[in-house]
Amino acid sequence: MTKNKRLDLFNLINSDALCVSVGSASNNEIDESGIISATKLSMVRAIENSEIIPDYLLIDAVELDSVDVPQKSIIKGDQISSSIAAASIIAKVTRDQIMVDFDKVYPEYGFGNHKGYGTKAHIDSINNYGITPLHRKSFEPVKSMIQESK
Repeated sequence: MTKNKRLDLFNLINSDALCVSVGSASNNEIDESGIISATKLSMVRAIENSEIIPDYLLIDAVELDSVDVPQKSIIKGDQISSSIAAASIIAKVTRDQIMVDFDKVYPEYGFGNHKGYGTKAHIDSINNYGITPLHRKSFEPVKSMIQESK
């Protein structure tokens, strides 16, 4: 899906949905508990921050054991369920905007372009300027760079 199509759908979802809620986990939480646990934590936070208590959850590929709401985990749920696809769009556009905002704080890293993904430009920036407080230290190549500097 193109960036413009994703943004159009993001705006449509926000205008037409009964409720939209986003949760997140910090890079430190990801480093401490792992990406799957942090993803689940983000989902729980989104539910807790929601203006509407959900009756039922459709979730892409994971189960939320800590949530007392009936739920169904669907592998490749964003391809099967429009609500999971909508949640994926909201999450992606929100994350991309956060990275654009971080680009203003760390312009030499180009976060506005690569959105924090491991592109050649991003790796080159890390090699040239080091890591920022935003980087996940448990992910490569940052993990190896930290090991080498010890």
